[in-house]
Parts: sequence; C-alpha cells; structure tokens
Amino acid sequence: MTFDYSSVDSATVESTVEEALDRAEGLVARVVDPDTPPTFDGVLGPLDDLADLLTRTFGMSGFCGYVHPDPDTREAGKKAETRLGSWASDLWFRDDLYRAVRRFAATDEASSLTGERARLLRFVLRDLRRAGHELAPADRERVRRLTQRLVELGVAFERNIAEHRDHLALTRDDLEGLPDGYVDGLERGEDGRFLVTMAYPHVVPFMEQARRRDLRERLSRKFNSRAVEANRPILAEAVEVRREIAQIFGRPSWAHHQLEERMAKTPEAVEAFYEDLLPPLTRAAEAEIARMTELLVADGEEPPLQLWDWRYYDTVLRKTEYGVDPNEVAAYFPLERVLEGLFDLTGTVFGLRYEQVDAPVWHPDVVAYAIVDRDSDRQIATFYADLFPREGKFSHAAAFTLVPGRRLRDGSYQRPVSAIVANFTKPTDRRPSLLQHSEVTTLFHEFGHVLHQTLTRTELASFSGTNAERDFVEAPSQIMEHWTWQPEILARFARHHETGEPIPAELVERLTAARRLNIGLSTLRQIQFGLLDMFLHGASEPVDLDEAVRRATAVTLLPYHEGTFFPASFGHLLSGYDAGYYGYLWSEVYGDDMFSRFEAEGIDSPEVGRAYRREILETGGSRDAVEHLRAFLGREPDARAFLRHLGIGSD
Repeated sequence: MTFDYSSVDSATVESTVEEALDRAEGLVARVVDPDTPPTFDGVLGPLDDLADLLTRTFGMSGFCGYVHPDPDTREAGKKAETRLGSWASDLWFRDDLYRAVRRFAATDEASSLTGERARLLRFVLRDLRRAGHELAPADRERVRRLTQRLVELGVAFERNIAEHRDHLALTRDDLEGLPDGYVDGLERGEDGRFLVTMAYPHVVPFMEQARRRDLRERLSRKFNSRAVEANRPILAEAVEVRREIAQIFGRPSWAHHQLEERMAKTPEAVEAFYEDLLPPLTRAAEAEIARMTELLVADGEEPPLQLWDWRYYDTVLRKTEYGVDPNEVAAYFPLERVLEGLFDLTGTVFGLRYEQVDAPVWHPDVVAYAIVDRDSDRQIATFYADLFPREGKFSHAAAFTLVPGRRLRDGSYQRPVSAIVANFTKPTDRRPSLLQHSEVTTLFHEFGHVLHQTLTRTELASFSGTNAERDFVEAPSQIMEHWTWQPEILARFARHHETGEPIPAELVERLTAARRLNIGLSTLRQIQFGLLDMFLHGASEPVDLDEAVRRATAVTLLPYHEGTFFPASFGHLLSGYDAGYYGYLWSEVYGDDMFSRFEAEGIDSPEVGRAYRREILETGGSRDAVEHLRAFLGREPDARAFLRHLGIGSD
C-alpha cells in the first residue's frame, strides 16, 4: 500500500506528526524504563524502530514541504520537518537513554553482537558521545540547544530558496540565440514580454545560448543573489553555531568534528585530495579560458572572460569544433524515451522490471512506478517521479527516501518507497519535454540514488539505502552518469521526437568526443564549492563570509561576480553536506572505479550488474563503504579511472 498523498492538507500533516511523535515517545519510554531487560530487543531494536518511524513520518509530512502544490500544506510540511528534526536531535541528549544504552553495552549479549547489530551499537554509542554525554552538564545542554537551532535554520534556508521569485522580462529580440521551443515554453507578463525565471530549465539554456552578454550578466546576477537577504544571516549564524559546537567538544573546527563520521576522516585528507588535483586542472583551465577569451574578443567584447560568459562560449566551441548543438542533441532526448531507456538499461543490468501503477499522488504531474524483481517476479519497491517545475516546489534535483527498507519482526521485508524530484522542461500541447544531454545525465544520476534507496536489503532501517557515509553516498549516483556517454546505450533509446529516427552515430561520436571539453574549468568550479564549504567549516576563528567566497572563487580563475552572494542559495550548506560537499568529487573517484569493472567485463553485463546490486546497492550502510568497494572490485579501490576521466592520468 502507498500513502494517500492526494488527501494531504495542512491539518493531516500536523496530525500525522502529532501521532508519530506520541508513538515515538512511547518507544523511548519503554527503552529507558529500568524494568526493560538490557537486551538488543529491549534497547537497540526499538531505536531502529524509531529510525523507521521518523523516516516514514517525514515521507508523509515533511516531504510535502518540498513538493506539495498548496502553500499552506508546504508550510505545514516545513514545520513538520523542523519538529521531527528537533525531536530526533533532542533524543540523543537524554540521560536516561544514555544510561539504558550503556547498561546494555556492558552485557555479554552486546559483546557478542555481529554484523549490522554490532554496527548499530557502535553508532549509537558514537552518537550519544557526540551529543555530549562525556561533557559537563552545562556544555551538553548548550550543545543540545545549538543542535536544535541548526535544524530550524536548515528548514528556513531551504524554504527561502524554494519561495524566492524573480525573473527577467524580455522581448523576442532579447532572446536572440535561443530556439523557438525554449521561447514557446516561457510565460508572458501582462505587457507581453517573455518571463525568464530562476528555474533551471530557464537559466541553463539561457546562459548557454543567449547572445546578449549584458542579459546573461543580469540573469547571472539575479540567479546568484537568490534569497540573499533572508539566507545570508541564516548561513552566518549556522556557520558560527557549528564552530561553537566544535569548540565545546574541543575540536579545532566543525570540519574536524563532522569528518569523524565519513570516509575522509580528517580535513587534512580533503585538503590533500584537492591539492593533488589543482595543479593539472589549473593548467588545463588556463588554456581553456584563453581559448574562450579569443572567442569573446572576436565577438567584439571586452575581456576578461566572466562567470556569465563561459557556458556560452563552451556551447559555441561544442558547436564549432565538435558540431554539437545542444538543441539538435535535445531533439533526440524526449523525456518519455529517456525514461524508457533508463528503465530498460537498469532493468537488464540489475534484474528489474518497472510497472506504472495507479497511486494517489500530490500533483497530476507525478507518476508512480512499482519496481519488480525479475527473478522472483515480486514487487520489491515503489518510487514516484515528480519531474517538472512549479511554484514553490523544491528547485533542484534530488531523491527522497519516503519509506526505508528493513526486515520486519515477522520475517517479511518492508518495501522501500522513494521519490525522484527534478525540474525538467514541462511538455506543451505542441512540444514534448526535450532534455539537454546534461539533464539526461542528471536524471540518471538521481535515479542512482533511487536504486540505492529502493534495492536495499539491510536488516535495520538505520543502515537502509543511502544511510551510508556522506562522502560515499554519491558514488552509486556518479556511476550512473557513465551510461549516458556510451554510444551503444544511447543508440537504444535516443530517438528524434518528430521523426522517430535514432540518434545518428556520428552525432553521438561528436557528443562523446566533446565530453572533456573545458573539463579543467568545470572541475575547478566543482572544487570551488567544496573549498567554500571547507573554508566556512574548517576554521577555528569566526569566518568572513565574503572573504571565504572570494578565496573559493579564485580557484576557478574567473573574476568574482561583484554584488552577488551565491551561497545564499547553495542549499547543500544547510542540508547535510556541511563540511561534506567535497564528497561529490570524492565519490566520483569510487563511481569511476566501480564503472571500470563494467568497462572491462561489459558495460551492460547482467553478471556485473547483479554483483553491483548485491555488494553496493543492497548493502546500504551496513558496513564501511571501503568494504563494499573491495567486495565488488575484488581489490583495493584506486583513482586511476577517475584521473583518466579527467584527462590527467592513465592506467
């Protein structure tokens, strides 16, 4: 059974949270009762039940704050997320819970635990320690209040981004360079001008193809100033709160405090990772910027190349040097065909089948699918696809766990439920949703998270799906991007939306040949975001936000866009990637390494796919990520494939 999202309103969101927290309090009361036997079933089992309950409750309430079309229900969803997050963080500060867990940890049963159960005990003890149970009472109370404040700040930050409204109002002449299909999809203002909003399907094509440099600059300024008045003070407070928590624990910085839970372990490891990459990438980017600057000057524009220029000239080079016109390419990627190709590929490789199902959804655009295991012919999960932009909706692309997988008391397995949320161009009566190739890659990437969340077979909800190390969790999505560059894979589903003709082989060759175009600059921009995160969270002293942004921007070799403050709309800084954004590039190392086995044994090999499903997707966070990698690769992981992809290494 799926949850009835069609009947959700603000009142049901509120009542759902109230009922869930009542049940949660009851579970905790039994755990901390001195008469409860100090056993796994008496102490740790109920804590895993709590993890399941809170996740499912978020799926029925807090998730609505990201996607529900009704603003009152979205607001109720955001409040629900805050309440759930605050309750969950407050739980670990309870002295009676600490005593109950320590009492169990001292038993013979605890010392004999293995596998996920032993791991859960280690993690619970770690989380209790990180809640300050080894600190003085006053310090622990201060940590508790600060931690709750971070929950509140995070929800407000994301809400401000989602609700920000701005646009450029332009004439058709202002939109020179953009195709008719793009223009047809724009709404018009009362004066008849076309409205280019801050939605990604508007911004990205505009920055890539609009010929008016001044208008690209104006859109860039607006886009990189979203929610700045509301969110700049929130970010400043969050950074300071985190620094204060780290100081209470005697840690040099928030980054030192956070990385204890991640693969990297220390900020120094992250710094070393970046230091190895920066010199060769900088040399590559210098040459790339010089080439694009030549084009800028040839157009009669004044150098230097600016932030609002590079995507435009990157597109020019793809057209002139590789013959890759993004509009020509997009004509072969209607969304429905891309979904068919995605389902066919992952169905074959991972032994799955997808069936559209009739389920009550939160908006007419949303489609629900059952995931069926081919071997057993049984449904094992459900996921929702919410792929088009609308007012107030989450503005990026992400996958959300709505119901975690776990083994139930009766031996059955709880079917996971997930949702992929994106913002692709919505189809019209005259034109289907046509995806840029970068959007095809985004869809495959996010579906990697969906597979991780829904194919899980862990015993405990605490380790279900993407409940793995934050700097590994992107690897199962990074690996999916590789299939979008394989000619033989694209040939199976890329069809022209009007003629039905398959994408020409020579166009695919040109597309894949251009894969590394300006990869130095694009990777430096990824490093820019990771460095900004570390500058904000790796300092022991108060941080100057503007100085941190300027230092991080300098890495890209592009001038800082004066008068903007993009971190105000950089949602990852408040949504769990704090001191962790490096994980995108870090995870890419492992995604590339895992895909190297497919390259060696067959890029659509069901045998390799089943091994990947078994050792990576099904295992969730039930063991250290490096153990997943060793089991799948049959060796120690390394960075050779990653460096080869960047063009700065070889086997």
